[in-house]
Amino acid sequence: METFESVCTLLGCVSGIAASGLLFAAYRLGLLYMLFHKTKSPRHGGESVAEVLRSHGIKYVFTLVGGHISPILVACEKMGIRIVDTRHEATAVFAADAVARLSGTVGVAAVTAGPGLTNTVTAVKNAQMAESPLLLIGGAAGTLLQGRGALQDIDQMSLFKPLCKFCASVRTVREIVPTVRKALAIAQSATPGPVFIEFPIDTLYPYHIVSKEFGVKNPPKGLMGKFVSWYMNNHLMNLFAGAWEPRDVSPLPVNIPQATDVQVQKCIELVSRAKKPVILLGSQVTLPPMPADNIRKALEDLGIPCFLGGMSRGMLGKDSPIHIRQNRRDALKEADLVILAGTVCDFRLSYGRVLSRRSKIIAVNRDKTQLLKNSDMFWKPTVAIQGDAGSFLVNLSKGLKGHRCPEEWPQNLKSGDATKEKNNRVKAEEKTDRHLNPIKVLHCVDELMSEDSIIVADGGDFVGTAAYILRPRGPLRWLDPGAFGTLGVGGGFALGAKLCRPESEVHRSWALWNL
Repeated sequence: METFESVCTLLGCVSGIAASGLLFAAYRLGLLYMLFHKTKSPRHGGESVAEVLRSHGIKYVFTLVGGHISPILVACEKMGIRIVDTRHEATAVFAADAVARLSGTVGVAAVTAGPGLTNTVTAVKNAQMAESPLLLIGGAAGTLLQGRGALQDIDQMSLFKPLCKFCASVRTVREIVPTVRKALAIAQSATPGPVFIEFPIDTLYPYHIVSKEFGVKNPPKGLMGKFVSWYMNNHLMNLFAGAWEPRDVSPLPVNIPQATDVQVQKCIELVSRAKKPVILLGSQVTLPPMPADNIRKALEDLGIPCFLGGMSRGMLGKDSPIHIRQNRRDALKEADLVILAGTVCDFRLSYGRVLSRRSKIIAVNRDKTQLLKNSDMFWKPTVAIQGDAGSFLVNLSKGLKGHRCPEEWPQNLKSGDATKEKNNRVKAEEKTDRHLNPIKVLHCVDELMSEDSIIVADGGDFVGTAAYILRPRGPLRWLDPGAFGTLGVGGGFALGAKLCRPESEVHRSWALWNL
C-alpha cells in the first residue's frame, strides 16, 4: 500500500513538472499570448518607430538608405520627420551628433545591417566621448536567420555594447514602442551618450510580406518536417501578435543628477572666501535642462573669471570682461579656488597637474568616473559633486546673490589676454614660404563672421589654434570633435548645424595649411 502511494505521489510530481514545463514552453513560444492578441495587419513596424520618434520631438533622421531599414524611413517621412540621406554612414552619425548638441533633443541616425553599422563605429565612439545623446538604429538579418549565414549578418550587439549606454535587439513587433522609448530616455539620462537598437528585417515589414518571404513554402515530409513547419509558422504569428494594440509613445522621465542643497551651501562658503577664484567650463554646461542664457546670467552675476572649453565656447559672447582666453596655466597656478564645471582632468588639463595643490577645488560632473579622473595621482577635489554642472552654477549664483569676485583679479587676467593676443597678431603677419598663415586666416575669419555664425572646427592642432583665435558670438555656436579628437567630423557637423539653424552661417574650419 505504501509503495502504491509513493508511486502515485511520484507520478503526481512528474505530471506537475511536465505541466509546468509545457506552460513555460508555451509562454516562451508565445502560444498563450497569441490566443488573446491579434496578429495580421497591413501595418508595419517602421510605423511604430516613427510614432515614438515624432512624440519625442525628433525632426530629422540621418541615413544612408538600405533595404533593411526602409520601412522606418518611409514611415518617418509620412509623419513629417525629415529624412536626410548622406553618402557615408559615419557622416549620418556625425550629423545626428551635431543636432543633439544644438537642439537639446536626441540625434537619430539609421543605417543598414553589417557594413552599414560597422562604418559608424568611429562616429559612435566620438559621440560617446563627447557625451552626446544619440540613437543609432541598425538593420539586421531576420530573427530566424541570424547566425545562419544571412546577407550582412554579424554579431552587431557585441560590437556596440562597449560604445553605447544601452543596446537592444527587437525580437517581436510589439517590443518596438517600449524599446525605443526606453532607449531615448537612457540616451538623455545621467551622462548622455549613444544608444543602439537593432531591428531584424522581419520586425519592420508588414505581415503579408514577411509571411511570403520567411514562411514555409514547401514543408518537408515526416514528423521532423511537420515540427519545423509548425515552429516557423508559430514564430511568425508570435512575431506580429499584439503589435498594433494602443501603446503609450510619450517620453519617459529623464534622470539628471543634481547637487544637493548641502553640497551647494558648502561651495557657497568656499566661493565667498576666495580672493582669486576661476571657473573652467566644459561641454556639460550646455546640456539640458538648464538654458544657456540662465547659465550665462549666473556667471555674469558671479563675476568670476571663466575659461571656456568644448561646447561651452561662446557661452559668454564675444567680448565678456570675465571670459579669459589665454594663459590658463598661469591663472591656475595663482588661483586660490578652481571650479571644474563639467571639465575633466584628462590630457586637456595635463591630467590635473596644472592645478595648484594650494587651491581649493570644486569638481562638478554628471559622470563619476570623469568627476574623479586622475584624482588618485595629481590632484584632489575639496568638494566632488556628481550632478549637472549648469544647474549647479545657477544655484551657486542664487546662493551668492550680491557677492561678486574682487574686480582686480579678472582685470589682471584680462590684461594678460591683451598682451598674448597682441603677440598673436604679430605672428599672424609673419610670411610663409608656401602655404597660408593659419593664424592670419583665422583672424580674417573672426573679423568677417556674422553674429549668428556657427563654427565647426575639424582637425587636430588647427582646432587648438582656432580655439584661442576665433570668438563664437553666443552659446551653442561652436562645434568640435570633443575628447576623441576625430578628424573628418566637419561635413556631418555642418550638415546638422545648418538644419538646426537654417538662418545661421556655418563656418567649417579645418587644416587650411594643407590647401
